[in-house]
Amino acid sequence: MSDTKSYYRTTDLGRTITPGTHVNTPIISLGLDSVRAYQWEIHLTLPKGVTDNASFPSKFTLAAKQVTAVGFASEPIEVNRVNDKVFYPGKATPEEVTVTFDNFYLENGAVSVILWEWFQQAVYNPMNGQFGNSAGKFKADSASIIHLDAQGAPNYETVLYGVWPISWKTAEFNYGTNEFHTIEMVLRYDFMDHTISTENPKVI
Repeated sequence: MSDTKSYYRTTDLGRTITPGTHVNTPIISLGLDSVRAYQWEIHLTLPKGVTDNASFPSKFTLAAKQVTAVGFASEPIEVNRVNDKVFYPGKATPEEVTVTFDNFYLENGAVSVILWEWFQQAVYNPMNGQFGNSAGKFKADSASIIHLDAQGAPNYETVLYGVWPISWKTAEFNYGTNEFHTIEMVLRYDFMDHTISTENPKVI
């Protein structure tokens, strides 16, 4: 049995532990190591034309503190034949994803302002009742959720294509809360891929 596929890297004594020594202590195999739920970052690039302020950042990485589950679901087609019932894969639907951003201060505007401009210009502007911005794209080309290894280097990535905001919402304001204020955005996307990361390692 190979080391990487076994539960323990064993010695000649197998899983027998000899008191008073450390040589024969079983070591958990590295083959069982997994991506941690807290080792990640998201690269979300806003579409061109959303804002003309050159000082606004183009990518939101450190501002994002939480991303909900991402995935696709295929709706089954039920087929009845005499005494049998079988299912075929039908239309596939991407799941909504919610990204929670820390409401950072920036030199020329908070994160909340930048994200609001994306929603206001790309989806709906409640100030004039207009939908979208005909002069520009309302969808971001892509958003990448980078899965990092223990050293902080990219391992895998989940890439969302055709991303646009469904909703923009502030967190509760509360004098008794001792934490950063956040902005919550629910995003829709058209397509997704999950693959080995092509991003360069970056320091968090």
